[in-house]
Amino acid sequence: MTAEPIFPRVPRPAPDAPNVLAIVLDDTGFAQLGCFGSDIATPNMDRLAAGGLRYNRFHVTALCSPSRASFLTGRNHHAVGMGFLADIPLDHHGYTTRIPRSAATLPRILRDHGYSTLAVGKWHLTPRFERSAAGPFSHWPLGLGFERYYGFLQGDANHYAPNLVQDNHYVDPPTTPEEGYHLTEDLVDRAIAYLDDQSYAAPGKPFFLYAGLGAMHSPHHVTPEWVEPYRGRFDHGWEAWRTEVFQRQVESGVVPPGTTLTPRPDWVAAWDDLTPDQRRMYARQQEVFAGFLTHTDAQIGRLLDHLEETGRLDNTIVVLFSDNGASAEGGIDGSVNEHRFSAGVRESLEDNLAHYDDWGGPRTYNHYAWGWAWAGNTPFHLWKRYTWLGGTRTPLIVHWPAGIRAGGAVRDQVIHVNDLFPTLLEALGIEPPETVDGVEQQPIDGASFGASFDDGGAPSPRDTQYFEMLGSRSLIHGHWKVTTDHVSKGVLDEEELFTGSRSFDEDHWALFDLSTDFAEAADVSAEHPQVVAELRRLWDEEAARNHVLPLFDGLVDRFGALIGPAWPAGDDRTFRPGAAPICDESLPMLFGGFRITAEVEAGDAPDGVLLALGDWNGGFALHVTGGRLSFAFARAAGVLEVVADRPVPRGRQSLGVAHLPGPGAPAFHLLHGDTVVGSLTFDGLLPFALQHGGAGLRLGHDAGLPVSDRYRIPARWNGDLHSARIQTPGHAQPDPLAELRAALHAD
Repeated sequence: MTAEPIFPRVPRPAPDAPNVLAIVLDDTGFAQLGCFGSDIATPNMDRLAAGGLRYNRFHVTALCSPSRASFLTGRNHHAVGMGFLADIPLDHHGYTTRIPRSAATLPRILRDHGYSTLAVGKWHLTPRFERSAAGPFSHWPLGLGFERYYGFLQGDANHYAPNLVQDNHYVDPPTTPEEGYHLTEDLVDRAIAYLDDQSYAAPGKPFFLYAGLGAMHSPHHVTPEWVEPYRGRFDHGWEAWRTEVFQRQVESGVVPPGTTLTPRPDWVAAWDDLTPDQRRMYARQQEVFAGFLTHTDAQIGRLLDHLEETGRLDNTIVVLFSDNGASAEGGIDGSVNEHRFSAGVRESLEDNLAHYDDWGGPRTYNHYAWGWAWAGNTPFHLWKRYTWLGGTRTPLIVHWPAGIRAGGAVRDQVIHVNDLFPTLLEALGIEPPETVDGVEQQPIDGASFGASFDDGGAPSPRDTQYFEMLGSRSLIHGHWKVTTDHVSKGVLDEEELFTGSRSFDEDHWALFDLSTDFAEAADVSAEHPQVVAELRRLWDEEAARNHVLPLFDGLVDRFGALIGPAWPAGDDRTFRPGAAPICDESLPMLFGGFRITAEVEAGDAPDGVLLALGDWNGGFALHVTGGRLSFAFARAAGVLEVVADRPVPRGRQSLGVAHLPGPGAPAFHLLHGDTVVGSLTFDGLLPFALQHGGAGLRLGHDAGLPVSDRYRIPARWNGDLHSARIQTPGHAQPDPLAELRAALHAD
């Protein structure tokens, strides 16, 4: 009888196995890094480019969740269910927002081969209604192959007071805004700590670190000392700045000679036609964006310095890219509080100017005017969400001193974000598995471009790549590219001002010869109708193979396919103190009316927060200040607040607020038991979405930023809080367009 060992040996990579660091920027255009032509200071990213390779024909999907899914799986985004944002899961194959087990992720594969797998920052790959404390956690970072995680699950975050997750639970930031907290700094601190923990515990074990930064997505949050060096730098406007950037791009070789700079579209105002106040405000928005980018670069520098000091940088493959082109979701004017968009509130130059001095500070949730997004994608047309090159072609830097000798070179192979997956596996000497956990793996759509590390003349890894986002369609095949003029629904300024088709049947397919037209500037479809026909046929084939169909260019047409929560929040919930922040998706929806009550024991001088969610950018708080019950509700247009007309009496009692929309002006009514002790009428409706980045309900205190200036964080309730109850009518349905606006601005 022979005894066989039952415990398999732990995989152990080769002694010289490279580490991998993936730095994923958000909403960063092709022209916004110094090494891609910008005059914004990015010395640490420039340092990576000088010691590595810049790829000037690198493509992504035009939106966040899809690009990140493609990177982590090596598959096309529809093929892994991420045809749109994780916030809108649909029961169509290409849009479930659930990465299937047949597409095992890069961290899962590397973990199985003996790597430590660590992640910090933005995730945005967990389906809506699976982001609460109950999970399920199969599509959280730890469920998809990472061993440690610290960051945020949604598409954006307040950089002064984010909605944070550690591993599989929600946590508060380690310090407060008053103490100087900033999300990017915190993420890099945690990344360095993870690397130290890993190296101390397992010396020599290689790692994969995924750093998905919240920058440069709005809000462009940064403190004044980072902005001050840029004061006055953009007063000459976006057209002149764009021309300067383009000249540097050509001179540096990141854009080939002879490239035609695409013209300014009619819907982007000429700088000279703007009023002095408009120019002043718009220039300030770009100054803050520039400071935010330089601050982000400095944090990346801290991470690189740590790797260098610990002797690991030379044998670390660093890939740095952006998930889509620059974002135009600030609209024509930019926004002091981007939640206005999902609430359907028009932007106001006057409101923006009122926040000129604190633009980018905790009082703002700011985004720049879309003229800067257009300029940030120089030399291309359009921006994020469109499959023109302005949405899909972004910077890519690959740095690996131990494996790349041609430091500082520019590579022009046509590649896609899904090509990074097989390229990294090949560089690590790992074969993609045929099965994982007994599940047969679906074909990998990407192909390795590793040959270009040493050979600038190596061919592109593949011949064909389709693109689709919100009905915008394109396809690259060889040196040709076709692109539709389709305009998606849901972005107010674009719907009103864009030229282009609103009907799939009437879309014009423009044709571009990328071998001579780097910027997609000259439509030659009239000269080559047979090429257009062939590429449209190929697009149809790719769409069928990757589950792109049916096409959606808005939300109303897909709302009936929404995958709802398995365990709905219901319309009557009671909560008790002691839990972690309660995810807003676990709460009844308030926009159709509510009654909120807190069962308390009050002393002689009652004070503090009874319950609070969100902050002054969007949220609500029931609190006692100066001995009187107060309710604050922050809408994107401002904070509504009502104060009781009498003090809170001593003893056990019910304190609350009611809002029942109906005929006449809507109102809030403060309650001592069933007695109304204060009322406030107001215009308009309550928003569907309070915080794009999600928020947690806290009982008996608040954290981060307050909803009202009447109390100071943490404002702990100085009595006993027994429970809090939220009741809603339960019949109101969200506005589908509001759903789409909230999802788009959360990306």
